[in-house]
Amino acid sequence: MQLYIGCSGWSYDSWLTHFYPAKLESKQWLGYYSKVFDYVEIDSSFYRIPNQFMVNRWAKATPETFRFTAKFPQVVTHKKRLGDVGSDIDYFYKAMAPLQKKLLCLLLQLPPSMTKKEGLKKLQTLPLDKGFRFAVEARHESWFDDEVYSFMRENDICLAWSQLAELQTPPMVTTDFIYLRFIGDRSIDEKDFGVIQKDRIREMEYWAKQMVKAQRDKKLKIGVVAANNHYAGFGPGTANQLRRMIGLPEAEFKDEKQATLSDF
Repeated sequence: MQLYIGCSGWSYDSWLTHFYPAKLESKQWLGYYSKVFDYVEIDSSFYRIPNQFMVNRWAKATPETFRFTAKFPQVVTHKKRLGDVGSDIDYFYKAMAPLQKKLLCLLLQLPPSMTKKEGLKKLQTLPLDKGFRFAVEARHESWFDDEVYSFMRENDICLAWSQLAELQTPPMVTTDFIYLRFIGDRSIDEKDFGVIQKDRIREMEYWAKQMVKAQRDKKLKIGVVAANNHYAGFGPGTANQLRRMIGLPEAEFKDEKQATLSDF
C-alpha cells in the first residue's frame, strides 16, 4: 500500500518560524511544503471553489510525485445539503481539472446534522464524474451501517475514517484506498497553530494499529492521512507522531532557530 501522510492545508501564518522560514513569502509556501511532505489536503476548496489559474499554480508548484485531495465546496454539502447541486458540482470538476493527475480523490464532508435518512438517497443520485475518485466523510452515526457500506463498495467510494472530538468513525474499508482524517475540535485558536498543544496519543495509537493492519491488506493500494491543526495544535507535528507510531521516519523540517531562506 502506498502511504501518503500530510496536513489539511498549508497556508497558515502561524506556521512561520515553526515550519516555514520566517521571511518566506506565502506564494512560496506550497513549494516549500512539498519538499517536506508528499501530500496535502486542500481545505480551502470547502469555503470557495478555486479558479483554474490558482489550481494550475498548485500543480506547477509541486513535484510530479506530489499528491492532493480536495474537499467539495460547502455550497454542495452544507448550504444545499446535496440537493439541486448539479451545476455547482460541474463547476467544481472543471476548476479541479488541471490538478486531476495529482488528485487522489475528492472528499464530500457531510454536516453533522445530516442523517443517513436525509442524505443517502441524495448521495446515490449525485453526478460523480468517473474521471475522479471519491471519499465521503459522514459525521452522524446513522451512516455507519451495512446499507451505506454496501452502497460505497458497489460504487467504489471510500468511507473516510475520521477522529473528531465527539465521533470516531468505524474503520470500515469500502474500496481499494483508505482516507484517515485527524480533525479534533475548534478549541485551538488559529493564531496558536505551530506547536502540539493536546495529548492525542491514545487516539492516535488506535489509528496507528488500524493503519498497520491496512498495510497488510493486499487489496488496498493507497492510504491517505490528513492531519488538521485543530486536532492537536500543529498538523505537521501530528503527521510526524503518526509516522513514528507506524515505524516510518519523520518528515524533516526546521524550527525557527534553524530555518533560513537559503534552504528553500
